[in-house]
Amino acid sequence: MRFSGEFNVSIDLKGRVSIPAPFRDELRQDYDSDGLVVTRYKNGLVAYPHKRWDDICAKVLAMQPGPLREANLRNRIAPARECQFNAQGRIQIPQSLREHAGLDKEAVVIGMFEKIEIWSQQAHALIAAESEALLNDDAQGQADLGF
Repeated sequence: MRFSGEFNVSIDLKGRVSIPAPFRDELRQDYDSDGLVVTRYKNGLVAYPHKRWDDICAKVLAMQPGPLREANLRNRIAPARECQFNAQGRIQIPQSLREHAGLDKEAVVIGMFEKIEIWSQQAHALIAAESEALLNDDAQGQADLGF
């Protein structure tokens, strides 16, 4: 499974977001799935295939009881919602998740191999700049990777 690419998409008045066709194709081919589990991630959202989400939940539940486990349950697991594709390849993101991510009329959808990130354009610009600065500070490491 490999999601890859960056897409600017529209959000309609009902909160429906078009998931790019290459991502839907990967989901059907590798996961036999027509939906995603969407939850909070930093100041954006992250979407997982159901099977990958089940693995994450199992890891969280296996954590030692304590504040970090509770934080993961409260901030990642609890707000998660299953979102099925409609006939046009869109998922409806619940209002609470849209509000968390600051999503209004447009979003940036990014393939991150095993997950899909969904950002407002403003949040994406900030995270992209932070990531670029981090990579620039790691010139040798980047060269070792072939970049």
